[in-house]
Amino acid sequence: MYWRSWDLNLKVRLFGELITHTFFWMYFPFMALYFSDVFGKDVAGLLLMVPPLLGIVANLAGGYLADRIGRRKTMLIAIFSSSVMFALFAFSSSPWMTYVAFIGIGMAGSMYWPASSAMVADLTTEDERRVVFATFYTAMNIGVVAGPVLGSIFFVHYRFELLLACTIVEFVYGVLLFFLIRETLPSLIGKAEASPPKRFSLKEQFRSYAVIFTDKPFAIYILAGILVAIAFMQLDLYMALYVKEHVPSQPLVWWGDWSFSIGGTSAFGWLMGLNGLLVVLFTLPVTRWFQHWSDRNSLILSSVLYGFGLFLMAFANNIWLLFGCMFVLTLGELIRTPVVQSFISKYAPEDARGQYMGASSLQFSIGRFIAPLAIGLSEWLSPLGVFSIILGISLLSALLYVYMFRLIPEGGGIERTSGYRG
Repeated sequence: MYWRSWDLNLKVRLFGELITHTFFWMYFPFMALYFSDVFGKDVAGLLLMVPPLLGIVANLAGGYLADRIGRRKTMLIAIFSSSVMFALFAFSSSPWMTYVAFIGIGMAGSMYWPASSAMVADLTTEDERRVVFATFYTAMNIGVVAGPVLGSIFFVHYRFELLLACTIVEFVYGVLLFFLIRETLPSLIGKAEASPPKRFSLKEQFRSYAVIFTDKPFAIYILAGILVAIAFMQLDLYMALYVKEHVPSQPLVWWGDWSFSIGGTSAFGWLMGLNGLLVVLFTLPVTRWFQHWSDRNSLILSSVLYGFGLFLMAFANNIWLLFGCMFVLTLGELIRTPVVQSFISKYAPEDARGQYMGASSLQFSIGRFIAPLAIGLSEWLSPLGVFSIILGISLLSALLYVYMFRLIPEGGGIERTSGYRG
């Protein structure tokens, strides 16, 4: 499916999310440094634990609203809220007001993504869904690669102008969404404007998610995803520490008497740069190569690649061997990401797709909280010991995927309202 033939909703959002995500990464990587400077490292560390917690709440609320008032309305609420928070951020003269705005931007983003993902699923068939999700993932990662580079200039030297530009970009994107996209929630198609908005009920929201988490295959899917997230997030955590402490300065390239050397922190930067470059260049090709693989085999293989890609680092302090390890675990990332989103869109009932998307994000949020424990373990264990635990967690997630798919009859759907076919 070529993007030119996509529904207008998808085209508008692809380019809109590419631009807004790039602006997001122009400021986000520098916020920890900013808060450390104004509040001190100890206070900043505590303050930065709050946004992910509130993000979980906003994510679940976004999924609930996407299934109640519609994908379009939920996305509009999130985008215009984000624009207001960016304006507050830009004109704030108080570090605490800046912190409030930072939290608000994060919550608005968390509310937006379940509705966005559900809309992609509404507008695509099972055959084309992986490629579409992979295209959106590529666009996001272009922002991840370009944003910090631009932000190192604009956030440091032109912060107000950058934040004002973010405000305007978010607002313009919201206006485009308002005028150019239509509602895709199946129960509201053709009557979105005529139907009165449904009241938000916190009690009903809790009841809806309670029903979701009694869905045994889905609960196992979340648990397996948490384990994978714990492993993958070591790229920014234990892997960074390992490379800094155990990878000495060494020539990356050389010619005669000339050489270019990296090591420690600079080596980590090169490894993360390679990860970002591989994601941008190979997300779509890898998605097409594995398009005919089942969800089961793709998820199992990705868990194994994650685990062994990290585990093999315990035996390598040569930068080129580490590049090879990074290639292995990035391949796991590229196989997994579009499958995760397409799996949920197939598995979830149409009238609860947004909530399933929101609940699915818990695997990343919970994994993000647990992952830093690996750094604590490094005080007691050797690198081989820590990487062995990470490998064990990854292989356990693969076993959970095996068990989960045994609960979902292959090719025949399951006894529930979902239309999933293995």
